[in-house]
Amino acid sequence: MRALVNTKNMLLHAYDHHYAVGAFNVNNMEVIQGVAKAAKEQRSPVILQASSFTGQYADLGYIVGIAENAARLADVPVALHLDHGEDLETCKEFIQAGFTSVMIDGSHLPYEENVALTRSVCEYAHRYDITVEGELGTLAGVEDGRSAEQSLYTDPEQARDFAERTGVDSLAIAIGTSHGAYKFKPGQKPMLRFDILEQVSRLMPRLPIVLHGASSVNQEDIAEINAMGGDISGAIGIPEEMLAQASRLAVCKINVDTDLRLAMTGAIRKYLHEAPEQIDYRKYIGAGRDHLAERVSHKMKNVFLSAERY
Repeated sequence: MRALVNTKNMLLHAYDHHYAVGAFNVNNMEVIQGVAKAAKEQRSPVILQASSFTGQYADLGYIVGIAENAARLADVPVALHLDHGEDLETCKEFIQAGFTSVMIDGSHLPYEENVALTRSVCEYAHRYDITVEGELGTLAGVEDGRSAEQSLYTDPEQARDFAERTGVDSLAIAIGTSHGAYKFKPGQKPMLRFDILEQVSRLMPRLPIVLHGASSVNQEDIAEINAMGGDISGAIGIPEEMLAQASRLAVCKINVDTDLRLAMTGAIRKYLHEAPEQIDYRKYIGAGRDHLAERVSHKMKNVFLSAERY
């Protein structure tokens, strides 16, 4: 039986053993259950993460309580992480609610302001043994109300300066991923800048690197949604083989949100289409939860290479 942990040891273990820990955005009980079920079955560490928008949707007390129970049942290392914290006060709120790790996203600020903000969060969080993730560079796309038109790749030398001056425990960098289901324009070939990743790793050995916007956008789930009355066309994600390659390098945390939404939505649409008389929401939400768990298990085993680590 385990309690929630911070991300420090799990990410360093991933760094040393050349795999990545999946960080899955969760908004309700069923998503947490599905992710935790996969983690238990695969004996994989896992990060449950939520944004401030999740706090608005579901009181943080619900999320923390369900996550704590999930950690006890999964019996593998489970962290509860704030994704894209806007400011110091937001990070304090989530820490006080029971989160064990936070991300402060100052990537939209001028560099020196990002350094100062991130350092202030680290100084506060580390007093409570809470780990901190910072971010350098800009990812294109839209996620929970945050948007950017173009990506701005992370500069490796600046990343080293940032890590040294802030004291972050992990660093999210921009090497070609993007938020949302539409990561690339039609005809654009997905590409990750592994040269930047390798430079960052060389300059900052044993600093865990994070990839945001790293959903693969499973085309089977897209087809299922569209076949059942949905309208998602042209969505494309990061190829799994690229993510597996990143997992073998310095990338220790890979964020997944869109893939969970697609998996649950497709399964629920299919269930209701095949059983139009059904009004028991436990049935169709349960179908979505179970399909989501299958998708997460696949990622842990075949993409992040985190299965059978505990």
